[in-house]
Amino acid sequence: MSLPEPLRRQLGSFSRTVFTDSNRTGPQHPAERADNEILASLPLQMSLYFNVYYFPFWWLCTVVMLHLKYPALSDYYKFILVTIMIVASLVEVIRLYLGYMGNLQEKVPELAGFWLLTLLLQLPIIIFLLFNEGLKNQPAERAVHTIFALFLIFQVITAFVTLKRMVNKLATHFRLEELPVPDFYSLGKEERTVSMAGRAPS
Repeated sequence: MSLPEPLRRQLGSFSRTVFTDSNRTGPQHPAERADNEILASLPLQMSLYFNVYYFPFWWLCTVVMLHLKYPALSDYYKFILVTIMIVASLVEVIRLYLGYMGNLQEKVPELAGFWLLTLLLQLPIIIFLLFNEGLKNQPAERAVHTIFALFLIFQVITAFVTLKRMVNKLATHFRLEELPVPDFYSLGKEERTVSMAGRAPS
């Protein structure tokens, strides 16, 4: 299962626009020419791994606390919290899937989708749950929301760094493909011609 092709193209275009380092004019070091360089981020992958196990715990704690304080909430906040729980659950499943796919398989569109979902949806939701006083948060809720927010902030930063590295590597690879390949045989002929001319009697 992968992203639809039009969405992949849009995310790829977004990644090239946002994450490409315009100061890079080409490969600066011979090691950058290696095609087998691993671009996946180990810290990001570890964070995703622990996030997969933490999310059910966060969801269970949040649902239990919502059930306990539900009668004390206004109708406005009841609706908001139920909607947030549904949206956050769906987004988190998609987000973690894209994160695994994008990081492990080094796919830029998937990782860009993960980064956008984390930054624009999941992180604002958790910050809202953490700091809105009208939700009557209990200490246990604040603790689980804080840990989740730390996961998200760390993932936003590491995914940004990983995406920048992947996009720049791809840009370098395409620039190398466009460079003319030197003709080593003609170079050898020129060297032999120069060598023979040097040995010729004056």
